Amino acid sequence: MFDFRFLRKCSTSARCLLPPLLAAALVGPGCGGAGEAPPPPPSEPGTHADLVALFEEWRAFERPEFVDGVPDYSAAAMARQRDALPMWRARLDALAPETWPVNEQIDWHLLRAEMNGLDFDHRVRRPWVRDPGFYVTVFLAESDVPAHEGPVIHGWIDLWTYEYPLSDADAAELAGRIGTIPVLLGQARENISASNARDLWLAGIRYFRNQAADLATFAERVAGTSEELDAAVAAARTASDEFRSWIEAEADSKTGPSGIGADNYTWVMRHVHLLPWSWEEQVTLMRRELARSHSSLRLEENRNRTLPQLERIRSAEEFDRRLNESVDRYMKFLEQEEVQSLEPWMDPALRAVNGSFQPLENPDDLRNFFSEVNYRDPDAFRPHMHHWIELAAMRETPHPSPIRAVPSLSNIYQFRSEGLATGVEEMFMHLGLLRGSPRSRELTWIMLAQRAARALSGLNLHSGGFDMEEAVAHAMKWTPRGWLTEGELVRGEQHLYLRQPGYGTSYVTGKIQIEELLSEVALMEGEDFTVKDFFDRFYAAGVIPITLVRWEMTGEKDPVLDLRP
Repeated sequence: MFDFRFLRKCSTSARCLLPPLLAAALVGPGCGGAGEAPPPPPSEPGTHADLVALFEEWRAFERPEFVDGVPDYSAAAMARQRDALPMWRARLDALAPETWPVNEQIDWHLLRAEMNGLDFDHRVRRPWVRDPGFYVTVFLAESDVPAHEGPVIHGWIDLWTYEYPLSDADAAELAGRIGTIPVLLGQARENISASNARDLWLAGIRYFRNQAADLATFAERVAGTSEELDAAVAAARTASDEFRSWIEAEADSKTGPSGIGADNYTWVMRHVHLLPWSWEEQVTLMRRELARSHSSLRLEENRNRTLPQLERIRSAEEFDRRLNESVDRYMKFLEQEEVQSLEPWMDPALRAVNGSFQPLENPDDLRNFFSEVNYRDPDAFRPHMHHWIELAAMRETPHPSPIRAVPSLSNIYQFRSEGLATGVEEMFMHLGLLRGSPRSRELTWIMLAQRAARALSGLNLHSGGFDMEEAVAHAMKWTPRGWLTEGELVRGEQHLYLRQPGYGTSYVTGKIQIEELLSEVALMEGEDFTVKDFFDRFYAAGVIPITLVRWEMTGEKDPVLDLRP
């Protein structure tokens, strides 16, 4: 099985020797680039093989040009990319996929959504001129979704993909890649100096404080590996600190909004994420889920009023034991309740991300929100860790379509990925995962309330209904038991949702889409319906928008797929 993690750290010289599709999965200098004009559309309808070839070319085009290892996001380079977009859309439309099998048409719609995403970036989001955080390059840890949460710059460096201690070749490669950061941040000052998006600007302070800290951690880990790497990391850290200081110095002059507005929000939902619901409809859905979660919690609490409260994990020994027992129970639950087909690599994928005990100076203090859940009952949060089973599946059994085998651009997977992880918390509770621990059911409703509350905050930030502090206050107020106490944590989440429209709602909106699909499939299949068959088929479709999964599973094509910009 080909390991796509290798591609993420492949050197520039080796990358250009790879087949085009594999090269397209990479970040960094491409073997083509945004400056190359595509050939004219074909004169005859095409085939799925033509679509795959176009996809390979498209991924090479979508990457910006690189100059001495640094991606070029200058105004001139971005104008060239923007001006070429109509030709790419014309080539895609000319394939005329209407007579293809549904699974092949789905791939066509995925590529169309990616093209719409880049168009939206040029017209509205424009992160290279509005968002200082866009220029963060270094990532110490793997995300739990197919790529990164939110927009990232081409040329990003996933340090977790390397083997340690570093080989001489990897050390030399990283010295070269990390060594470009000071030049990149020099370009960034020119690109974003005119930005007036205040909340995005302020977020950049935290992002670059974190990058400097991550580089310091990395420097300790690799100290003495090579003089070149030590020097590159030190220079990148200094550049990150200086860039943060510059952002801080300019912050008072930034006074404009960072949201994209309700109409643009609806556009990106329908044309990029292939979600049929508008900004207004998602507000209604989030309000309903917020009320449902709070009322369900109060009813659970009344039923459990004579039971003792759940106690938090108190020691490292207890943490390790209970987290491992939780994996044992979860895998047994999936098998005995016939929830899905199991593979040998699923158990270790979950166990590898159990984490470790984090002590408190005062045992009565609160940890971050999700730790407050996890430290009371790891089983309640365990279904959300299904993310890691999905990531393992993408490595072990990638989708046969090359277009679905790699993560979609623009976080197009977000409603499917986060919606599943959130949805199975409640679904598996109903299936009996928390049987024998009634108080743990309360945790499921608390998590849903928190996600609905922060989603409403994000929606109102984009529309201008809230400023940042109102968004923070709303999320904290509507999170039960006062467990969301860290205003800085909430701001961090809301900054992500500003940077990546839809991410804040994806947890709950995606959950609702999956619930609708399950009910629709059950109605169609009647007595033949099984939960295991549903989830096996759902997973087999890939981590793609749920409207496309629905089309593959039911044959019903959502009208949103016929919309054109």
